[in-house]
Parts: sequence; C-alpha cells; structure tokens
Amino acid sequence: MEKIESFKIDHMRLKRGIYVSRKDGVGSKTVTTFDLRMKEPNNEPALTPAAAHTIEHIGATFLRNHSEFGNKILYFGPMGCLTGFYLLLSDNFESKSIVPLIQELFKYAARYEGVIPGATPVECGNHSLMDLPKAKLEAEKYFEEVLNGIDDENLVYPE
Repeated sequence: MEKIESFKIDHMRLKRGIYVSRKDGVGSKTVTTFDLRMKEPNNEPALTPAAAHTIEHIGATFLRNHSEFGNKILYFGPMGCLTGFYLLLSDNFESKSIVPLIQELFKYAARYEGVIPGATPVECGNHSLMDLPKAKLEAEKYFEEVLNGIDDENLVYPE
C-alpha cells in the first residue's frame, strides 16, 4: 500500500503548531484538514485520553456554535497518537487564516467552567472519561506557549 501523507511528515522535527495537513476536493468544494499539534511528537508526553476527550467535547461545541466558522466545521477530534487534534473545514484555508479562531478556541477551553457539553450517558459513549482540570491546563499551555505569538516555524510543516 502507498504511504499516506501524514506519515510522510518527519515527526522528529515537527514542532507544536497549526499546520495544513491536506486539502481535498469534494465536488466543487475544498476541504482543508488542519493538524493542531499540541505536543511535540516523541519529545513530550501525549495528552491523556481524558483530557483529550474533554477538549474534544468543549472544542466541537465551541466550533460548531462559532458565529463566523460554525457552518464550515466538518470535524474536530483527537489524533490517535494523542499529540493534538484534527480540524476539518469546508473551504480552502491556510494556517495563518485560522490562527485567530484557534486562539479563541483554546483560550475558551482554558477558561471553561461548568458542565462539560455532551458528557452524560445519554449523549456520550464514554461519558466518565473526562478530566476538566487537566484539559484546561493543556489548553492553557498550548495557548500560552504556542498560539500566543505563533510564527511561520509553527505554521508550515518542516521540509
């Protein structure tokens, strides 16, 4: 089988950031897949499953309700390696164009208080796998260390 694009990225050189992972044509539209890399692969501990699950619930709810981007959100969810999230948007975007959205998202997640959206047995298949305090810490770390003042090194995949 042919190697998929995401496995062609040198994960030993990959920094935390926001990257265009791929662009796909679907009919007359473009779907842009973003790699929201919260952890430096193979160099720092991955997200815990409970923190990632919590960020997923908060993030998906925030994004789908966003006044500007809500109708363009196709998917937001964790990577299997738990070093970040994939965000799929309907339309042709570049990393720089969504920086304000991702800053807003992670600032929101870092400050989130209250009931985690969709975290009941009726709404979620694993509702008890949640950790709001850890999710908030991870969101704050990503915001402060990566998103706040992000530059090209963290917006374009290493060659």
